[in-house]
Amino acid sequence: MIKVRRLLKSFVYAFRGLIKTFREEQNLRIQTTIAVIVMIAAWYFHISKAEWLIIILTIGIVILAEIINTAIELATDVLKPRIDGYVKMIKDVMAAAVMTSAIIAVIIGIIVFWPYLIEKFGRGI
Repeated sequence: MIKVRRLLKSFVYAFRGLIKTFREEQNLRIQTTIAVIVMIAAWYFHISKAEWLIIILTIGIVILAEIINTAIELATDVLKPRIDGYVKMIKDVMAAAVMTSAIIAVIIGIIVFWPYLIEKFGRGI
């Protein structure tokens, strides 16, 4: 049986973590701002349902990568407060994962929006 009180508490904890991460991580705020701009552009250009799904999934992956990066950074800071070679490597690898997801998101954005931009503004782009 599902314990409603426990389930509600887990949602409260999750939202608390999301808000804390949003307040403390500049990159997440930047990525969220870009996501809002992309969604406004998607609405403006009336992209298809399939394109919406791709855009939302892509935004979710970038934000998820940033949240996981933050969690791993916090964990490594607790385990090894002073940066040693392994902690630095872990943080660098996670930063690379976030950067890779962001680059892929840009490529997907170009693929999705390019035809709409051409149609709206002509070949002068």
